[in-house]
Amino acid sequence: MTAPDAAVRNRRAIGLILLTVFLPGAAQYVAGNRGVGRTALRIWGVLVAFALLTGLGLYFWRGPTVGFLLNGTVTVVMRILVWLVFLGWLALLFDAWRLSRPPDLKRRARLVLTGTCLALVVAAGLGTNLLASAFTAAGYVSDVFTGGGDSQAKRGRYNILLLGVDAAADREGIRPDSINVASIDAETGRTVVFGLPRNLVGAPFPSSSPLAKLYPDGFRCGEECMLNGVYTLGQEHADLYPGKEAGLTAMKEAVSETLGLELNYYAMVDLAGFQKLVDAMGGINLDIGKRIPIGGVGSEIYGWIEPGTNVHLDGYHALWFARSRADSDDYERMTRQKCVMAAMAKQLDPGTVATKFVDLAEAGSDIARTDAGTDQLPELVELAIKGKALPIESVNFAPPLIRTSSPDFTLIRRTVTETIDASEANDTSAAPTSSSVPAPTSASPAPTEKTTSQSSKTKTSSRTASGTNPSPSTTPSADTPVCRVS
Repeated sequence: MTAPDAAVRNRRAIGLILLTVFLPGAAQYVAGNRGVGRTALRIWGVLVAFALLTGLGLYFWRGPTVGFLLNGTVTVVMRILVWLVFLGWLALLFDAWRLSRPPDLKRRARLVLTGTCLALVVAAGLGTNLLASAFTAAGYVSDVFTGGGDSQAKRGRYNILLLGVDAAADREGIRPDSINVASIDAETGRTVVFGLPRNLVGAPFPSSSPLAKLYPDGFRCGEECMLNGVYTLGQEHADLYPGKEAGLTAMKEAVSETLGLELNYYAMVDLAGFQKLVDAMGGINLDIGKRIPIGGVGSEIYGWIEPGTNVHLDGYHALWFARSRADSDDYERMTRQKCVMAAMAKQLDPGTVATKFVDLAEAGSDIARTDAGTDQLPELVELAIKGKALPIESVNFAPPLIRTSSPDFTLIRRTVTETIDASEANDTSAAPTSSSVPAPTSASPAPTEKTTSQSSKTKTSSRTASGTNPSPSTTPSADTPVCRVS
């Protein structure tokens, strides 16, 4: 073989491979089976057109497009489709390699060509697996975002009921252990969280609620008629809520009337599976002001979460930090639960989402559900990103602010209005400043900027957690609150 002939063959071989990479089917059309090439080019054209339409949809009609892509059936079809496309492209690449006539190439050129093809196969396989995993995660997301909520902002805000329930097998029915409302500014994402104690007595129902006829003076019937019992009450009167989730609807009605806020959505998290979600995001970091027992209340205390600064908690310890009842009251638990929620919102960075999105989505589908729809997801995510840089203001309606046995609902609603007004006033300036002062609160302080991440050397075998930050002292001062986001 002469040098010019060898150069021509090399260029031809490279050209066929490049054609297959950028225009699958073109190599077959110009040098092989024209029918196969024509069919492959048409399929490729359809795929490119679909990708362009999807891009336009995400730009101009983001909500409906995301809702379509997150549809359960669509995610399954797309997951199968991407692997079929990969296998078809793989067959075309192998055929292009064959058409390049490797035996006619010099040994070095043959090795380079074959090595390039193998590298392309590996890269395309990894990309296909990543894309298929994305659609797998999207399927989990559609399991969580069931739809049915109110997507219209209420006076410029989205108000979301956050319920933490413990649906363990040894517990009868569902009684929310954690009841909060996140009120989010629809423009800035600035968030205020209002916490209600589960033992609040006399929760009122709006006049439009069917339960208002049964309890015109609020949910009062003795010690059992507390706010967290409204869920069970709704389930017991499911006939009053045809076609709806009675327990959740009743909770939304009672909390809405208590706070004087129209609620858009609910989000319910099962605390029993909560640790899986925290582990999926790599744990959280908190400043802890006192020892928190693991166990107790019906069982022995078999471990402790030690106080310290920048304490790293894995899922197991974060769960116990949020749910522990021994040596504390419900109001302290409310504060700890808010700390955990704030830490998760503050410390879930884009890198973690990108590298662990399948684990996060799977964990979320196991423990959470909401009546926000997948078409509302883009707007909610954008607000979450905006709000991530802002302090989360918080108010706990607990003694001494109110008496849970005879709460002043007028005071509660006035406090809600004043706190939201103060929060919105913070956005009158062009940008938030570090000197912004949160509204008066009995809950966790506003999250501060995340400190350098550290690894926790404490394992669940010891069932304790403590800070490992190399500072002169990891023990907080006496006036340190029970918790604060690191």
